[in-house]
Amino acid sequence: MSPDEPALELPGLVRDRVAEGRAKAAATRARKAAQAEVAEVDPVARVVIEVPLVHLDREFDYAVPAGMAASAVPGARVKVRFGGQDVDGYVVARAAASAHPGALTPLRRVVSAEPVLTPAVAELCQRVAQRYAGASADLRRLAVPPRHAGVEKEPTPPAAPAPAASSIDPAADAAWSSYPAAAAFLAHLRAGGSPRGVWSAAPGEPWPLLLAQAAASALAAGRGSVICLPDHRDVARVDAALDALLGPGHHVTLSAEPGPAARYRDFLAVSRGARRIVVGTRSAAFAPVRDLGLVVVWDDGDDLHAEPRAPYPHVRDVLLLRSELEGAAALVGGFARSVEADQLLRTGWAHEIVLPREQLRERVRVGVTGASDHAIARDPHGAAARIPSEAHDAVRWGLERGPVLVQTPRAGYAVRLACDRCRTPARCTACSGPLRLTSPTEPPSCRWCATPAPAWSCQECGGVGLRAPVLGDARTADELGRTFAPVPVVTSSGDHVRAEVDDAPRIVVATPGAEPVARGGYAVVVLLDTWWALGRDSLRAGEEAVRRWSNAVGLVRPGGRALAVGDPAEPALQALVRWDPGGYAAREAEERRAAHLPPAARWATVVGTPGAVDDVRALLDLPDGAEQLGPVPVGDGDEERLVLRVPRAQGARLAQALLETQRVRSARKLEAVRVQLDPPEV
Repeated sequence: MSPDEPALELPGLVRDRVAEGRAKAAATRARKAAQAEVAEVDPVARVVIEVPLVHLDREFDYAVPAGMAASAVPGARVKVRFGGQDVDGYVVARAAASAHPGALTPLRRVVSAEPVLTPAVAELCQRVAQRYAGASADLRRLAVPPRHAGVEKEPTPPAAPAPAASSIDPAADAAWSSYPAAAAFLAHLRAGGSPRGVWSAAPGEPWPLLLAQAAASALAAGRGSVICLPDHRDVARVDAALDALLGPGHHVTLSAEPGPAARYRDFLAVSRGARRIVVGTRSAAFAPVRDLGLVVVWDDGDDLHAEPRAPYPHVRDVLLLRSELEGAAALVGGFARSVEADQLLRTGWAHEIVLPREQLRERVRVGVTGASDHAIARDPHGAAARIPSEAHDAVRWGLERGPVLVQTPRAGYAVRLACDRCRTPARCTACSGPLRLTSPTEPPSCRWCATPAPAWSCQECGGVGLRAPVLGDARTADELGRTFAPVPVVTSSGDHVRAEVDDAPRIVVATPGAEPVARGGYAVVVLLDTWWALGRDSLRAGEEAVRRWSNAVGLVRPGGRALAVGDPAEPALQALVRWDPGGYAAREAEERRAAHLPPAARWATVVGTPGAVDDVRALLDLPDGAEQLGPVPVGDGDEERLVLRVPRAQGARLAQALLETQRVRSARKLEAVRVQLDPPEV
């Protein structure tokens, strides 16, 4: 068009689109200009990226544009350019200069200026990743919940004033006063110290209240607490105890049940300092509590404390490591004692908090069926009975005084069936799966394919009769209901777990871990099928059996009774009769030391295809004294498992060797293997 020619009149829609395009182009130029201009103060952001690759598990330097200088604070979520794509990350620090010789890539954008990753938690994630030979990004996924933008805009309720030490000392000392070592522990805690204790709770102890009082003592010193529990029912009990002791405004519960928005709201209340006490399950171990003064793990032997995802950290180890990093007190408590807790006492890392023997005898009397000549003479066939007359007498005595708990190790009706003539396990003719009974009126069916087998016959002897060597809670409740009619019988197991029952006389049949709490405690606790728990093919069979039995007996009221149906000569049952979980843990630890088993040694497993496992073996630079066991096939698949064992003093070097090997293999994009240090089971 010539300059002398008149300008054409553009249609309105086209004119608007042209103007819009020019505005966007101007905004893009302005944004690029702002990004080109870096911040005047601390123009370098050190960022950890959320990529779970071990060789990328380090800090990367990025330039901070001037427009992001105020929002790219340490702990903020950001988007950065990495590997040709935008990835999530966290700013962990700001610096004045970078060691990188070239120009730094600028941050793409600040997703949120909320500092959700504190320096203490960031360091904890790095240290735990080093201990377990994993990537810290997997741990930050546990530590920081997903963002909820609407919640960040909400105002956080102000923090409730911390109670004065004088206002909680009498209550705190009252419940702990029976334990001689507890007075020094609490006094040290209230003075701002960092004591370490392994607490063996006595039967009938209101342990949620005692844990709440320990947290209140730390709060009186102006310090926060983290209390980690196995499941949501335990969390609810401690939550209620804290509400009763301190009132609202001092603590939060971090769990997934309320939903993502509520969880993120509680998380922000902690990170902003409005709440100082955190109660929760595994992920609560990473809660960003300010001025942390106390970490607590209850029932540390429960397998729910072991994270099932890489790098498989255990809550106990995370909290103990955190107590050292932040100078906090540590308390490992439970009715039973794990061999790892015994190791803390043996090395002098912690001190024992336990009730004197004479007071323990007053709390509960534990017996075993057939333990006396009188009992054998009275019931000669009791050793072969699943519920002998002694157990019936104990239930009858307890029902005169309140509720009775009967623990059975399996859920269901008749969990397994066998030929009543030759004892051969009954199998399905369709898939060879085990047969079971789901009710007294239904025919046997397969546990695997659900095929009914009304006309089953034994393939070995031709017998058509069935017996049930393993009975579940439903069959047990059925038998007790007929024996003690019209007393009500309730069950608690599987998907139908009761949280609480009242103090009226009733029989409660429950599986381990599903026992409801009785108001005022149970009058009697009966433990059935103890042989089954001890017969598991597991390194921790005895330890786990004592833990499950102790947790059930721990629900008995002071002055109540407990009875185990089993072999009186069994060491695990003898420890239960003496109520000596510490002695049993010490015995187990001594046997493991002789066999070079954990916790005296540190183990690691490497699972993968044969080629990948051989590749790991070739790259590993193992410390002196390391042993390689295997590899051996795993299950029916094409994977193998290699077990590595070193003395405990070489545990850190083993973890470092595995971490370096993982970094090399990750950088080369080799086939993945599953590496697990200190596995609960091998």
